[in-house]
Amino acid sequence: MLKFDIITIFPNIFDSYLKETFIKKAQDKKLIKINIHNLRDYTKDKHKKVDDKPFGGGLGMVMKIEPIFDAVKKIKKGKAKVILFTPRGKQLNQKIAYELSKEKQIVMICGRYEGVDERVAKNIADMELSVGNYDLMGGELPAMITMESVVRLIPGAIGKDSFLKERITKNKGFMEYPQYTRPEVFEPKRGIKWKVPKTLISGNHKDINLWREKKGKEI
Repeated sequence: MLKFDIITIFPNIFDSYLKETFIKKAQDKKLIKINIHNLRDYTKDKHKKVDDKPFGGGLGMVMKIEPIFDAVKKIKKGKAKVILFTPRGKQLNQKIAYELSKEKQIVMICGRYEGVDERVAKNIADMELSVGNYDLMGGELPAMITMESVVRLIPGAIGKDSFLKERITKNKGFMEYPQYTRPEVFEPKRGIKWKVPKTLISGNHKDINLWREKKGKEI
Protein backbone atom coordinates (compact mmCIF):
# COMPACT_ATOMS: atom_id res chain seq x y z
CA MET A 1 0.00 0.00 0.00
CA LEU A 2 1.23 3.46 -0.93
CA LYS A 3 0.54 6.12 1.69
CA PHE A 4 0.11 9.79 0.77
CA ASP A 5 0.40 12.45 3.47
CA ILE A 6 -0.49 15.94 2.29
CA ILE A 7 0.40 19.01 4.35
CA THR A 8 -1.71 22.07 3.59
CA ILE A 9 -3.39 25.08 5.20
CA PHE A 10 -6.54 24.43 3.14
CA PRO A 11 -7.45 20.78 3.81
CA ASN A 12 -11.04 21.18 2.60
CA ILE A 13 -9.80 21.72 -0.96
CA PHE A 14 -9.31 17.96 -1.24
CA ASP A 15 -12.78 16.90 -0.02
CA SER A 16 -14.58 16.52 -3.35
CA TYR A 17 -11.54 15.24 -5.23
CA LEU A 18 -11.01 12.37 -2.81
CA LYS A 19 -14.70 11.40 -2.85
CA GLU A 20 -15.59 11.68 -6.53
CA THR A 21 -12.65 10.25 -8.49
CA PHE A 22 -11.00 6.87 -9.03
CA ILE A 23 -8.75 7.84 -6.12
CA LYS A 24 -11.59 6.86 -3.78
CA LYS A 25 -11.88 3.43 -5.42
CA ALA A 26 -8.14 2.92 -5.00
CA GLN A 27 -8.52 3.71 -1.31
CA ASP A 28 -11.50 1.36 -0.98
CA LYS A 29 -9.37 -1.39 -2.53
CA LYS A 30 -6.66 -0.58 0.04
CA LEU A 31 -4.13 0.10 -2.70
CA ILE A 32 -3.44 3.54 -1.26
CA LYS A 33 -4.12 5.53 1.89
CA ILE A 34 -4.44 9.31 1.96
CA ASN A 35 -4.14 11.55 5.00
CA ILE A 36 -4.66 15.32 4.82
CA HIS A 37 -2.83 17.29 7.51
CA ASN A 38 -3.67 20.88 8.47
CA LEU A 39 -0.37 22.70 8.87
CA ARG A 40 -1.94 25.02 11.44
CA ASP A 41 -2.23 22.05 13.81
CA TYR A 42 1.56 22.10 14.08
CA THR A 43 1.90 25.74 15.14
CA LYS A 44 2.66 26.75 18.72
CA ASP A 45 1.16 30.25 18.99
CA LYS A 46 -2.48 31.02 19.78
CA HIS A 47 -3.05 32.57 16.33
CA LYS A 48 -1.79 29.42 14.53
CA LYS A 49 0.50 31.54 12.39
CA VAL A 50 2.17 29.72 9.48
CA ASP A 51 3.74 32.70 7.66
CA ASP A 52 5.82 35.81 8.27
CA LYS A 53 7.41 38.73 6.46
CA PRO A 54 10.45 37.89 4.28
CA PHE A 55 13.94 38.89 5.44
CA GLY A 56 15.32 41.61 3.19
CA GLY A 57 11.87 43.00 2.50
CA GLY A 58 9.60 42.41 -0.46
CA LEU A 59 5.98 41.72 -1.29
CA GLY A 60 3.88 38.99 0.27
CA MET A 61 4.47 36.57 3.11
CA VAL A 62 6.68 33.50 3.39
CA MET A 63 5.65 30.21 4.99
CA LYS A 64 7.61 29.49 8.17
CA ILE A 65 9.92 26.53 8.56
CA GLU A 66 9.00 25.57 12.16
CA PRO A 67 5.49 24.14 11.61
CA ILE A 68 6.58 22.40 8.40
CA PHE A 69 9.54 20.81 10.19
CA ASP A 70 7.34 19.62 13.06
CA ALA A 71 4.69 18.26 10.69
CA VAL A 72 7.13 16.29 8.57
CA LYS A 73 8.96 15.01 11.65
CA LYS A 74 5.73 13.55 13.03
CA ILE A 75 4.29 12.29 9.74
CA LYS A 76 7.33 10.85 7.96
CA LYS A 77 8.08 7.19 8.55
CA GLY A 78 11.32 5.52 7.51
CA LYS A 79 12.52 6.36 4.01
CA ALA A 80 9.42 8.24 2.90
CA LYS A 81 9.80 10.62 -0.06
CA VAL A 82 9.18 14.26 0.90
CA ILE A 83 8.07 16.53 -1.95
CA LEU A 84 7.86 20.33 -1.95
CA PHE A 85 5.85 21.85 -4.78
CA THR A 86 7.52 24.88 -6.31
CA PRO A 87 7.58 26.45 -9.83
CA ARG A 88 11.35 26.03 -10.02
CA GLY A 89 11.29 22.33 -9.19
CA LYS A 90 11.88 19.40 -11.51
CA GLN A 91 8.94 19.15 -13.90
CA LEU A 92 6.64 16.18 -13.34
CA ASN A 93 6.64 13.61 -16.12
CA GLN A 94 5.64 9.98 -16.58
CA LYS A 95 9.06 8.69 -15.59
CA ILE A 96 8.93 10.52 -12.25
CA ALA A 97 5.35 9.34 -11.68
CA TYR A 98 6.45 5.75 -12.29
CA GLU A 99 9.34 6.07 -9.84
CA LEU A 100 7.04 7.58 -7.20
CA SER A 101 4.53 4.74 -7.66
CA LYS A 102 7.15 2.40 -6.18
CA GLU A 103 7.42 4.35 -2.92
CA LYS A 104 5.81 3.25 0.36
CA GLN A 105 5.04 6.77 1.61
CA ILE A 106 4.99 10.18 -0.07
CA VAL A 107 4.77 13.34 2.01
CA MET A 108 3.63 16.37 0.00
CA ILE A 109 4.19 19.94 1.22
CA CYS A 110 1.76 22.43 -0.31
CA GLY A 111 3.15 25.94 -0.20
CA ARG A 112 1.11 29.14 -0.26
CA TYR A 113 1.57 32.90 -0.24
CA GLU A 114 4.81 34.28 -1.74
CA GLY A 115 6.74 31.09 -1.10
CA VAL A 116 8.24 28.74 1.46
CA ASP A 117 11.31 29.32 3.62
CA GLU A 118 14.21 28.05 1.48
CA ARG A 119 15.51 25.93 4.34
CA VAL A 120 12.55 23.59 3.75
CA ALA A 121 13.78 22.87 0.22
CA LYS A 122 17.40 22.50 1.32
CA ASN A 123 16.99 20.49 4.51
CA ILE A 124 13.55 18.85 4.66
CA ALA A 125 12.34 18.01 1.15
CA ASP A 126 13.88 15.21 -0.89
CA MET A 127 12.52 16.64 -4.12
CA GLU A 128 11.25 19.98 -5.44
CA LEU A 129 8.53 19.28 -7.98
CA SER A 130 6.68 21.43 -10.51
CA VAL A 131 3.69 20.61 -12.70
CA GLY A 132 4.55 23.21 -15.35
CA ASN A 133 6.36 26.41 -16.24
CA TYR A 134 3.82 28.67 -14.58
CA ASP A 135 2.91 29.86 -11.10
CA LEU A 136 -0.13 28.91 -9.02
CA MET A 137 -1.57 30.19 -5.76
CA GLY A 138 -0.56 27.05 -3.89
CA GLY A 139 0.58 23.45 -4.01
CA GLU A 140 -2.82 21.80 -3.59
CA LEU A 141 -3.59 21.41 -7.31
CA PRO A 142 -0.05 20.12 -8.04
CA ALA A 143 -0.52 17.60 -5.21
CA MET A 144 -3.72 16.31 -6.83
CA ILE A 145 -2.09 16.14 -10.26
CA THR A 146 0.93 14.30 -8.92
CA MET A 147 -1.18 11.89 -6.89
CA GLU A 148 -3.41 11.08 -9.87
CA SER A 149 -0.45 10.50 -12.19
CA VAL A 150 1.09 8.15 -9.61
CA VAL A 151 -2.00 6.21 -8.52
CA ARG A 152 -3.05 5.34 -12.07
CA LEU A 153 0.27 3.45 -12.40
CA ILE A 154 -0.46 1.20 -9.42
CA PRO A 155 -1.67 -2.26 -10.53
CA GLY A 156 -5.39 -2.62 -9.92
CA ALA A 157 -6.13 1.09 -9.53
CA ILE A 158 -7.63 1.46 -13.02
CA GLY A 159 -9.02 -1.50 -14.95
CA LYS A 160 -6.98 -4.56 -15.78
CA ASP A 161 -3.28 -4.78 -14.99
CA SER A 162 -2.63 -5.25 -18.72
CA PHE A 163 -3.67 -1.60 -19.23
CA LEU A 164 -0.41 -0.57 -17.54
CA LYS A 165 1.50 -1.59 -20.66
CA GLU A 166 0.08 1.45 -22.44
CA ARG A 167 0.85 3.76 -19.52
CA ILE A 168 4.45 2.66 -19.00
CA THR A 169 6.88 2.24 -21.89
CA LYS A 170 10.13 0.28 -21.78
CA ASN A 171 12.12 3.31 -20.66
CA LYS A 172 9.45 4.08 -18.01
CA GLY A 173 8.45 7.12 -20.03
CA PHE A 174 5.13 8.00 -21.60
CA MET A 175 3.60 7.42 -25.01
CA GLU A 176 0.18 8.60 -26.15
CA TYR A 177 -1.32 8.09 -29.57
CA PRO A 178 -4.49 9.34 -31.30
CA GLN A 179 -7.69 7.48 -30.41
CA TYR A 180 -10.82 6.92 -32.52
CA THR A 181 -14.21 5.27 -32.03
CA ARG A 182 -17.44 4.77 -34.00
CA PRO A 183 -18.63 5.91 -36.48
CA GLU A 184 -15.89 5.08 -38.98
CA VAL A 185 -16.98 8.03 -41.11
CA PHE A 186 -18.43 11.24 -39.65
CA GLU A 187 -20.05 13.84 -41.89
CA PRO A 188 -20.28 17.25 -40.16
CA LYS A 189 -21.99 18.51 -43.30
CA ARG A 190 -22.68 17.31 -46.83
CA GLY A 191 -19.56 16.70 -48.87
CA ILE A 192 -17.19 16.61 -45.87
CA LYS A 193 -16.11 13.29 -44.38
CA TRP A 194 -13.86 12.75 -41.40
CA LYS A 195 -12.58 9.17 -41.55
CA VAL A 196 -10.87 6.82 -39.14
CA PRO A 197 -7.38 5.77 -40.37
CA LYS A 198 -7.62 2.58 -42.39
CA THR A 199 -4.94 0.85 -40.32
CA LEU A 200 -7.09 0.94 -37.19
CA ILE A 201 -9.98 -0.87 -38.87
CA SER A 202 -7.81 -3.35 -40.77
CA GLY A 203 -7.82 -6.00 -38.03
CA ASN A 204 -4.04 -6.39 -38.39
CA HIS A 205 -2.80 -5.98 -34.82
CA LYS A 206 0.85 -5.85 -35.84
CA ASP A 207 0.21 -2.93 -38.18
CA ILE A 208 -1.99 -1.26 -35.56
CA ASN A 209 0.76 -1.46 -32.92
CA LEU A 210 3.33 -0.07 -35.36
CA TRP A 211 0.95 2.77 -36.29
CA ARG A 212 0.36 3.64 -32.63
CA GLU A 213 4.06 3.55 -31.84
CA LYS A 214 4.85 5.85 -34.77
CA LYS A 215 2.05 8.31 -33.95
CA GLY A 216 2.99 8.28 -30.27
CA LYS A 217 6.50 9.41 -31.09
CA GLU A 218 5.14 12.23 -33.24
CA ILE A 219 3.17 13.80 -30.38
